[in-house]
Amino acid sequence: MKSFRAAAPKTFAFFAAAFAVSAVSLPARSIVIRHDAKADAYIVADDHYKPLADLPGEGHGVLISDRWVVTAAHATQGPEPIASMTIGGKSRAVAGVTVHPGFKPPPSGMTGDAAPVMAILLAMDDIALILLAEPVTDVEPAQLYRGDGEAGEVAEILGKGASGDGVIGQRRDDPRRGPLRRAFNRIESAEGRWLTYRFDQGDEGLPLEGMLGNGDSGGPVLIRDQDGVKLAGLASWKWWTGDIADFKAGHYGQVSYQTRLSHYADWVESVIGGH
Repeated sequence: MKSFRAAAPKTFAFFAAAFAVSAVSLPARSIVIRHDAKADAYIVADDHYKPLADLPGEGHGVLISDRWVVTAAHATQGPEPIASMTIGGKSRAVAGVTVHPGFKPPPSGMTGDAAPVMAILLAMDDIALILLAEPVTDVEPAQLYRGDGEAGEVAEILGKGASGDGVIGQRRDDPRRGPLRRAFNRIESAEGRWLTYRFDQGDEGLPLEGMLGNGDSGGPVLIRDQDGVKLAGLASWKWWTGDIADFKAGHYGQVSYQTRLSHYADWVESVIGGH
């Protein structure tokens, strides 16, 4: 198993961990929020979601068994191995990383019309599993959602990355690791590899409507079924039409794509079972 440091390269410009959209630099907030809501209403305690894993520097994952963390594959694609991560406030040593064989991101240097990039992103498998060196005994792992009823459900999203609001978009210079925030959004579609939601404004949005931002890659998308809170998705990338050079993230109306874990449940089980 090959290991990488959790830092998305700048060439993956449409991933949640590689957005740069505004020249305004303000204090770290995380999660792109409504412009007409109180920013502090989005803040939650660090232990709000105990299975949340903080990758080195930026990005997240979620503990799904005592020794395995699931994350977005692109959040593992840095130049250095991931040696450790933080779960439940404690550093946990990493033994290795397994990236889905279907993870084939856009090549670096693509310019012009974004349509070819969108086609590549739609066809890739943005998921990886991280094996911990020792079992986690003090945090209860998350449960994966395995059904097909995600569409229409209200999802809770969490992250410590960059922030902004729906009017100005995501702030380019916000730090990638700040306080933990959560927002809500309604899942618009659940097909194949992806869950999607749209950043709605005004009465069309939820009271704490929001979307994941820069540094939140691999962060959880949670829904509730009859058995409790389930992990349904992982933060991945945002849709764009037009020229790649004009890309802007975090504005009202933008659609965000999340890795759909019900689609990958068999792969997750095969990797864990095989080990």
